[in-house]
Amino acid sequence: MTLQPPPTETSLLHSHYRNVRDHSMQLVEGLSAEDCQLQSMAEASPIKWHLAHTTWFFETFILSALPTPPPRFDDAFAVLFNSYYVGIGPRHARPERGMLSRPSLEQVFAYRRHVDAHMHHALSSPTLPQALMELVELGLHHEQQHQELILTDLKHHFSRNPLAPAWRDSGKDQAVTTHGGLTVRALAFEGGLVEIGHAGNGFCYDNEGPRHRVWLDSFKLANRNATNGEYLAFIRDGGYQRPELWLSDGWDQVCGEQWQAPLYWQHDDTGWHVFTLHGLQPLAPEATLSHISFYEADAFARWAGARLPTEAEWEHAANQDQPLHGLFDEAWQWCNSAYLPYPGFRPAAGAVGEYNGKFMINQMVLRGGSIATPAGHSRTSYRNFFPTWARWQFSGVRLAWDGN
Repeated sequence: MTLQPPPTETSLLHSHYRNVRDHSMQLVEGLSAEDCQLQSMAEASPIKWHLAHTTWFFETFILSALPTPPPRFDDAFAVLFNSYYVGIGPRHARPERGMLSRPSLEQVFAYRRHVDAHMHHALSSPTLPQALMELVELGLHHEQQHQELILTDLKHHFSRNPLAPAWRDSGKDQAVTTHGGLTVRALAFEGGLVEIGHAGNGFCYDNEGPRHRVWLDSFKLANRNATNGEYLAFIRDGGYQRPELWLSDGWDQVCGEQWQAPLYWQHDDTGWHVFTLHGLQPLAPEATLSHISFYEADAFARWAGARLPTEAEWEHAANQDQPLHGLFDEAWQWCNSAYLPYPGFRPAAGAVGEYNGKFMINQMVLRGGSIATPAGHSRTSYRNFFPTWARWQFSGVRLAWDGN
């Protein structure tokens, strides 16, 4: 028997690269060029753009930094598929990404093949600098974020079509295995002086550190996420008509947008239905609640005699040996914490430093993960963030209470 040498760090990264890039293409199997061109709102990008932008990241930050950079696929792509990296150069306006009928979807696929071929060559080199290997790892986690956006954005795109098209004939979304049949329990946590933030093992984004100490009073956290049925009780109790339950900005949002239910919920003579990635389906009361804004999560918690957890409470609880169900595979959980830098935070030097730090204003934190989050992508220190009104993400709520 011949013993194989252990895989090197570069070979492991190469395998990871291949798997992540392949998964993006698997997500778009069966979609037409027209499907991939849609942009239903300014915040949701076309699927074609996601495929090109994640490729642009590797071409811009890794291939261009090689001692002998390969030729660019198309110089115009540097502008078309830059997102918000001001330090890199000009960008095509986000609300007008759906106007990019050209390049075609086939050209974007060719772009991915071009960059992948050169990335495979670079990752086959045992002398790839450590700094570039770290950027490759960042690029792969960045692409996994866009894989989640491919599903959340596509769901919004399709929801605007009266034919209620399906991404797949069947699958998770609303039908995800939930703990709706599990009695909700308030699990107690002692609090005290605790540490939060990434502990230094494995990959993390810069906004997950530095690790630092915070004081927590004793608190309680629900053992599972709220369900559709529980939120339906809030609706039937006049939740959207009771201003005393809402933050002022939230009430203005409810009135201005005429919200009556979570995004994708519909009501007719036959009852409640919900638009899913698999088409229009009857509302499943036991399924995990999702597609609510921070305002709705906060109002629901107040109606339930509870509150939203802080992100420090959530992280501390998630690191304890307690039966907390559905933390990472159902819906992101809104926290009553503004998205702000941790003490001592410093963004990375250069354009990649724009990745997180400059968005630390007017956003609230979500923790955990959703059914659209790639497996293994999230962790207890992961800090997702969105504006208070955002609803197109798979965002839900886990109730919290003061310790007394």
